[in-house]
Amino acid sequence: MVAFLWPFVRMLALVSTAPVFGEPWAPRQVKVGIAAMLALVISPTIGPFPAVPVVSAGGFWIIVQQVLIGAAMGFSMRLIFTAVLAAGEYIGLQMGLSFASFFDPMSHGSTMVVSRLLNMLAMLIFLALDGHLLMVNALAESFRTLPISDGPLAAGGWMFLVLAGGDIFTSGLLLALPLITALLTLNLAMGILNRASPQFSIFAVGFPLTLLAGIVMLQLLMPNLGAFLEPRFAESVANMLRFTQGLRP
Repeated sequence: MVAFLWPFVRMLALVSTAPVFGEPWAPRQVKVGIAAMLALVISPTIGPFPAVPVVSAGGFWIIVQQVLIGAAMGFSMRLIFTAVLAAGEYIGLQMGLSFASFFDPMSHGSTMVVSRLLNMLAMLIFLALDGHLLMVNALAESFRTLPISDGPLAAGGWMFLVLAGGDIFTSGLLLALPLITALLTLNLAMGILNRASPQFSIFAVGFPLTLLAGIVMLQLLMPNLGAFLEPRFAESVANMLRFTQGLRP
């Protein structure tokens, strides 16, 4: 029983928090089914397991460990998508689309249109690059880098996860920087024009011009989105294994 239960708990925690698998629109039955199928396939290759009864304090501690490990691995993979959402927020603010937001079932909050668009494109690129398969492979490899045990977890992995989370704003800003720079230059030019010719109603044409320039720049940005995200997806998968290595006592 433990040969299936303990790996299943880690897999279910990852499937519930990882991108694609863990989205709110995915039914819970599907998530449980995917985790169970992965556990049936991967469990025979894992071992040995600690000789601890499931119904005991040690067994409960192992289950808690697997939940934390799986959820943290899924969270580390989701960080790059959070960076894409942050880039969309930056771009939307510069384009004057801060009011154009709606309820996003993925984030359970109000999200700008640009953020939602970029996030959907990032999700499609992730699937096209077989990122979901690389994520499952990293999950299987995690049982070798961090075997199931009843021992304590080291703090290095959690510190690594905190530092990786700090890169969200940097990655998001790098993605949005070309468009932010172009729109900032345009706003400066309109400000100078307004000072040079006060009778010219710059605000009457400023918003449509900024919006049009933002759409054009966004169109130029999209073909390069895959080249920007591909190495970061690979880095996120590698971070999953670095996180588990940091938890080894």
